[in-house]
Amino acid sequence: MSSSPVTRTVTRTAPARRPLRPGRRAVALATVAALAVGLAGCSKKADGAGAGASGGAKLTASQVKLALVPGGPHPYFQPWKTAGEKAKTDFGLGQVTFNETAGWDQTKQNDVLTSLAAQGYNAFGIFGVSPDNINSTFTDLEKKGFTVASLASCPAGDKDEAAFCLSTDVESAAYKAAKAAIEAMGGQGDLVHLTGNKVDSNTQRRIAGVQKAVDETGGKVKLVQTITDIDVDLQSAQKAVADLLAARGKDLQGIVTTAYNPAVAAASGVKQAGLPIKVVAIDDDQTILAGISDGSVAATVTQNPVGQGYVGGYALMKLSTGCTMKHPGVVIDSGSFVVTKANVATYDQERQAKTAELKKAFDAEYLSCS
Repeated sequence: MSSSPVTRTVTRTAPARRPLRPGRRAVALATVAALAVGLAGCSKKADGAGAGASGGAKLTASQVKLALVPGGPHPYFQPWKTAGEKAKTDFGLGQVTFNETAGWDQTKQNDVLTSLAAQGYNAFGIFGVSPDNINSTFTDLEKKGFTVASLASCPAGDKDEAAFCLSTDVESAAYKAAKAAIEAMGGQGDLVHLTGNKVDSNTQRRIAGVQKAVDETGGKVKLVQTITDIDVDLQSAQKAVADLLAARGKDLQGIVTTAYNPAVAAASGVKQAGLPIKVVAIDDDQTILAGISDGSVAATVTQNPVGQGYVGGYALMKLSTGCTMKHPGVVIDSGSFVVTKANVATYDQERQAKTAELKKAFDAEYLSCS
């Protein structure tokens, strides 16, 4: 089992991280308008020193109303629900909601955010649909006095207008997955990579992570195919896996997956076909965990959506009650963890430890509180 990455300030030199769902690029970005006026939320200070209370006002924790807003429905985000409720209890928040109704459309997500603001929500943890345009949404919300964080996805480019981004380092996670696959293959053979939306900058980062691991074998492992655009839904992924196994199944030694639906499809498809292909998946769907337990899946790399929702909620509460970010827009790795048969029953302990570490890091490294 690999050790979890050290939480640190990351220099923004590359497009930001996204999790598993390939959000569609918006054709046009609707301005977030008609946001509730008079809500004592938080925004970045005009001098850029960090996120603080708008107009000098500070909220109490019980006045903080937190909205966790993915770009649309996807299994990856479901842990945000329980994480948000735990944050409400542990930190005394006034209200928490989880809203995944945007349907992977940036304009619709902006409408959702407008509606939530009108309902009194004043702190937002957002997985933006369009990384190229989401900064405009963040800015519009902050101008109205709300506190904003990007969770599980950061804006593209080298600037994040949100207070911070708490997300998986997707290139690192893909590299870990490919290394695990190569090890399971005995260090040689033909490997296929299954992933998400090809035009997504983070898919390209995953591709780079897998290629790096393959290159390190010095030609002993050959990446024979990278199949993209198959994370739209489980049915699409299942068809892609069935087609792959029919065409190449007898010649493959390994499959590495870096998107949720292809991972589930590969885990079940290879098992049903009875082929000796080593599968390394992503995340911890029950199909994948069961495959690790029975030996049909070699490993998976889990992410930390619970930590994103829980620690993200904590940090937004602290910003709303008077703290500021020492470095606005900082990117923080929420962690990724290799799970094999040896630790399938206990891996969540490492993830919980990472979450506790992240919370402490906000207090010690990222927040400035008077």
